[in-house]
Amino acid sequence: MTPGENSPSTPEDDDPFGYLYADGQARGAQPPSGGYGYPNSVSRVRAVGERTYGGQQAPQYGQQPGVPPQQQQGAYGQPNAHYQAPETLAGGAPTSRQPLQPTPGRRGPNTKGLLIGAIAVVAAVVIGIGVAMLNGGSDDNKSSSQVGTSPTQSQSSKPSPSSSNSAASGDLPKADASALQLAGGATKASDVKGAQAAGGTYVGGLNTVGSSVTWTFDNVPEDGTYTIFARFSNAGEDQSMTLTVNGKPFGGKFNLGNFTHKNDPAEAWTETYAWPTLNKGSNTISLSCQPGDKCDVLLDQLWLKKGQVKRDS
Repeated sequence: MTPGENSPSTPEDDDPFGYLYADGQARGAQPPSGGYGYPNSVSRVRAVGERTYGGQQAPQYGQQPGVPPQQQQGAYGQPNAHYQAPETLAGGAPTSRQPLQPTPGRRGPNTKGLLIGAIAVVAAVVIGIGVAMLNGGSDDNKSSSQVGTSPTQSQSSKPSPSSSNSAASGDLPKADASALQLAGGATKASDVKGAQAAGGTYVGGLNTVGSSVTWTFDNVPEDGTYTIFARFSNAGEDQSMTLTVNGKPFGGKFNLGNFTHKNDPAEAWTETYAWPTLNKGSNTISLSCQPGDKCDVLLDQLWLKKGQVKRDS
């Protein structure tokens, strides 16, 4: 073949699309009669798996090589005579999904420990609140008891209806004269009205040398100066008696003057006082009619106040 000579085997003839051009048609290019774009090619439609390579037919989809078709499971979408549903096998198909078993060595979060910790915290808070409430209640009770044991002026100024020689705990002693130790001509009486002692009973008959009223009491909180008050009636001349504290005469005479300037004993009830020094705890005080004393009085009550005071109010 010389250069420039065209032959049927030139590359133009191999062009599958040569029939589309004028020069190709002039050279005899024809549209493909068989396969797409290739002259003289044949394209035949075959079922999947029927094409052979090297003379051997390839197995269809779902077939096992080397196993006769009648012994193989049916192709995809085709029933297989040897197929059996799981329900027909021994034991049947599983009815539910089996739970996954936890991997050994791995543990989830300790929810039990967290729950116990939360309960402990709540319990601690509740106990703290309960303790705080109990302490508050104790303080309130303590305050109320302290207020109750502290006498007001009106309470202390009123005579005690009891004839005891000692007052209530926390109070300084107060006593009716008629409930005390009497000696000499001292006697109890109640014919003159106005006495504040229990039953209106007072002590008379003191206008005799040797007559006395002796009072022994406790509940003195500490050593120091105190005021002893006496309620009495004097409707005549000024009177005075001897005051003895713990066995020793105290100062001058105990003044029992007619401070009301009344002539009626029922209207002449009044008070007088002295400032003796007392010991902590128990003490003994007595009023007696000694030689030279004037003792014509009616004695109603005796009581104490701390410090030097002039009025029981």
